Amino acid sequence: MSATGLLGSYRSAVFIAVVALFSTGAAAAPKNELSIHQEVDILVSPARVYAALLDEKEFSRMTGAPAKIEGGPGGAFSLFGDRISGRNVELVPTSMVVQAWRSNDWSPGVYSMVRFKLIPKGHGTHVVLDQTGFPKDDFHGLSVGWPEHYWSPLKSLSH
Repeated sequence: MSATGLLGSYRSAVFIAVVALFSTGAAAAPKNELSIHQEVDILVSPARVYAALLDEKEFSRMTGAPAKIEGGPGGAFSLFGDRISGRNVELVPTSMVVQAWRSNDWSPGVYSMVRFKLIPKGHGTHVVLDQTGFPKDDFHGLSVGWPEHYWSPLKSLSH
């Protein structure tokens, strides 16, 4: 098998393992694990928010930072000039994005689960973010990072 074929098989196997792990609840957050829950209203459609999260050109335009995004299920992403990376675990067009997400500062193999729910609200979108599985020392930085690096740029799309 060629190197390209092996890489594709490896990616598929990793994606299936991640989906199986999280679908069975095996990785459910313990009750004492820190989590982040944020809700925000964005005055653009769920389709536009979904595209901004999964299209590298839209994401880069929105944030002003380099991004590489393979937008499909299992697709890899690298955001903010390789400061954040991960894979898309589950995608429901215009409704939900679930990602295995990590900071390049974290120990190898440490991933957080990030879920964006996109709920239509009038002419805009009510975004519900839930993040679990991150190092406890990063709670504050992540909590303030979502509004700064995601919510404010998404809100600017309505202008």
